[in-house]
Amino acid sequence: MDLKLVESLLSEKFAEEEFQDCFLVELDYSKVNNKLQVFIDSDSDFGFDKCRKVSRHLESYIDENEVLGPKYTLEVSSPGMSRPLKFQRQYVKNKGRMLKVSLIEGGSVEGKISEVDNEKIVLEIKNVTRRINFESIKSAQLVPSFK
Repeated sequence: MDLKLVESLLSEKFAEEEFQDCFLVELDYSKVNNKLQVFIDSDSDFGFDKCRKVSRHLESYIDENEVLGPKYTLEVSSPGMSRPLKFQRQYVKNKGRMLKVSLIEGGSVEGKISEVDNEKIVLEIKNVTRRINFESIKSAQLVPSFK
């Protein structure tokens, strides 16, 4: 499976007005079970309707050109809370939410995202402000809130 082809198809879709704030987070292809997973996010809301439209766009090309053969699985979704944040714009979108950050130097911190700029995030941790440069982040994942 040529993942560059999938990226190109997504770029085509993201050029449409409705999808201009969407971006690819991750592509995963498993040859073992012929499964393509596409994780997409947006600066606003990436709801079911957008997800369905992107999925149909990919399916039509895959089916028409038999890129994955007659039997395949295609999953298009937002990254959800189980996947780490990868891009600065994801931090911006999730401002005000709780985040657990694993640091490259070791250890981790958990706090509410209060600020984001091009170089760093600012977390509020029990009334203490902690600035963390993106280059110091090993991984960052949203923490579910049950309030």
